Amino acid sequence: MELDELDLTSAESKATYKEIQEYVLKAHGLKVSNLYISQVKRKCGIEVGENYNLPKSEDSRQPQCPVEKEKAIKDAMEHFGMI
Repeated sequence: MELDELDLTSAESKATYKEIQEYVLKAHGLKVSNLYISQVKRKCGIEVGENYNLPKSEDSRQPQCPVEKEKAIKDAMEHFGMI
């Protein structure tokens, strides 16, 4: 199998959510959730997988990533060469 057969961009193959979480905790002392990481990825135009844990009611709200955590996640993504 060749690498171009895989449906991954170079950015998606750089760091896992766990690696990003560990980097943010170590560098910034903040804990970030997978939800926050995926929100920041979407803002940066990085493809994320489909969410299969959709809420039961359509009017439920998702917490939005706070600005300081968004900056820390972007820093981690820059560190891993994703943006």
